[in-house]
Amino acid sequence: MANLVKRPIVIQDLIDHATYISRDNLDAGDRFLYAAEATFQRLAELPEIGKLSGFTTPKLAQVRQYPIKGFNRYIVFYQLHAEAVEVIRVLHGAQNLEFILEQEPEP
Repeated sequence: MANLVKRPIVIQDLIDHATYISRDNLDAGDRFLYAAEATFQRLAELPEIGKLSGFTTPKLAQVRQYPIKGFNRYIVFYQLHAEAVEVIRVLHGAQNLEFILEQEPEP
């Protein structure tokens, strides 16, 4: 299993999405957080399970994506490194994904 590294912004992404989901259903917000953590563990076990995102920006060429199970509109964006999976962001599919990811500073 690969090490899993989350950028600090990922925690804020999760809080924002769970808060939004909880406005309609508190239990769904909790389920989202559990599903996100389960997805992260799945990516650590099978890092290549996600597909390459296909962004046109060269710095995003190796970014992969994988949906959160049960919340398929929420997508985990990550990169593979020698011994780690780095989670870059968790975004809703209706957002301007490439633009948001382009704004991320290099680690």
